[in-house]
Amino acid sequence: MKSIENVTKIKSYSYDELSPADHHLVELARKATYRAYAPYSHFNVGAAIRLDNGQIIEGANQENVAYPSGTCAERSACYYAHAQYPEAKFDTIAVAARGTDSEFTAMPTAPCGACRQALLEYEMLAGHDVKVFLAGRNEVYELPSVKSLLPLAFTDF
Repeated sequence: MKSIENVTKIKSYSYDELSPADHHLVELARKATYRAYAPYSHFNVGAAIRLDNGQIIEGANQENVAYPSGTCAERSACYYAHAQYPEAKFDTIAVAARGTDSEFTAMPTAPCGACRQALLEYEMLAGHDVKVFLAGRNEVYELPSVKSLLPLAFTDF
């Protein structure tokens, strides 16, 4: 038997410590939460993806009474980004959420498993790590890649 260590280094920032470009991306993810349609969960998520061509695509979760017909913010953004700019590669993604109290979540919120897998495929298409920012009320986590969110990922496709 052998033991395999799986460690992800997460950087934690206050908003004023982010670079202007990363601060802007996080702010767009936060603003996107206000375009969520979440009448059932009342959990509003926004995502913003910066592409290598400079474009930023935003998405918000969209629920439907015929669950699971809705979609998460991250998949909303990544599918739209690739549909509009199929030649562009993902560079960075930011995610923010507002809870059932309508306030931004105290701790950063991470994507669900389905979104992690979907985003991983676009990271693989990019051919490089896609940086991830997860925004909480006063703190932002930076992860080095989508793969760091899904360490035992399905990649053989």
